[in-house]
Amino acid sequence: MTSTSIHRVSVTKPEPIERDAISARRAIAAEGVRHGFGELEVLSGIDLEVRESEVVGLVGPSGCGKSTLLELVSGLAEPRSGSIAVEGAPDGDARLASCAYMPQRDLLFPWLSALDNAALAPRNLGASQRAAREEALPLFARFGLADFADAKPGELSGGMRQRVAFLRTLLAGKPVLLLDEPFAALDAITRGEMQEWLAGALLAESRTVLLVTHDVEEALYLSDRVLVLSARPARVVAELRPQAPRSPDRAGSVTDPCFASLRSEALRALREGSR
Repeated sequence: MTSTSIHRVSVTKPEPIERDAISARRAIAAEGVRHGFGELEVLSGIDLEVRESEVVGLVGPSGCGKSTLLELVSGLAEPRSGSIAVEGAPDGDARLASCAYMPQRDLLFPWLSALDNAALAPRNLGASQRAAREEALPLFARFGLADFADAKPGELSGGMRQRVAFLRTLLAGKPVLLLDEPFAALDAITRGEMQEWLAGALLAESRTVLLVTHDVEEALYLSDRVLVLSARPARVVAELRPQAPRSPDRAGSVTDPCFASLRSEALRALREGSR
């Protein structure tokens, strides 16, 4: 029986680069979006705007349509009514060309190394295996995975697997990242470590991000703005603006009285929107 090595997630952080002020240009714009399946109405008049290089979090009750909204933004589906544009393009194929989608599960191929899993993105764009590996390898060093480039997914911790999946998403080279509960499967300690890691990664590789999560604290820590959705059919019931998104000191940030007050406000909006 072959033994499997399990490695704890490292807290190595990417080296930050200077992040410009959030652009006034709209990267994602949705107006009056309604959608459903058969007679089931899922989204009810969603208005959404995400500026270039902004991180916007979406929180809401289970089944309210958060993931459905990501699929619509990405161009994988079209809304029943309303409009969606990404990078100024309303066409579904054009939206898809601008978005990189990271689902809840890492979906790594078990027979490939971590490096080759991450390099799948440039391979899919036509790069040779050698060129794709050369493009991916510097990010492994930058994001604290240099010692695990040759490891198979079964030899990595959950946090490391999610980092590889995130690097694969980055290497797709798309300006908009759609993250659907990226840390939902992780334990509480690893999840906190990964939130802090992702905060540093987004400073190092600035992108426009739409983040779906059930975790209010995660949304408030990682996002420039947080939109609270009601129960199905979903509508926006609150918009919250954290004071210090992606602070290097996560522990200090989430225990700050202002953060606690905002978290209470978000939970109150969730309760009222679920009635």
